[in-house]
Amino acid sequence: MRVTVKTLHPGSASRRARAVVREALQRAGVGDDDIADAEVIVAELAANAEKHARPPYELRIFRLDGVPAWCEVADGDPDLYEIGIILNLLRSVKEIGLPLLAENGRGLLLTHRLSNGHCRVHPATIFTSGTAGTPGKAVAFALPTRSGSRLTFPCLPADRSPAPEKP
Repeated sequence: MRVTVKTLHPGSASRRARAVVREALQRAGVGDDDIADAEVIVAELAANAEKHARPPYELRIFRLDGVPAWCEVADGDPDLYEIGIILNLLRSVKEIGLPLLAENGRGLLLTHRLSNGHCRVHPATIFTSGTAGTPGKAVAFALPTRSGSRLTFPCLPADRSPAPEKP
């Protein structure tokens, strides 16, 4: 497993995240519709990080055997509570309407739907230099593969995250 980490700067986090994900998936031969879905997800997550969390912000793309398999948007806010509640609600309810998520959670609703439920939030540590070691969280989702399927991401113990590649 290899991971690419890119810093997301406030004010341009969504745009940069979309471009990085698009390029990674195009190189992997993923179809345009699946790339578009992944771009929507990562843009929503980056925008949510900017609106509701604090910097630093990072985009992480995990590759298994060279195939982009999992994407995370990490931030410098370690509070998982609200995101965890929303994701648990989305997992447990078959049909959920936007009015229920009128104030918060629409980005997570899109993430959940477009990733076929392959998303989660977990504690994370920031990798980027200057802020390395900052506790935070990552909202993650499975990326589509060339075949359109999504791989199940292996659970990583909090202290055994893979070492990032140089940006």
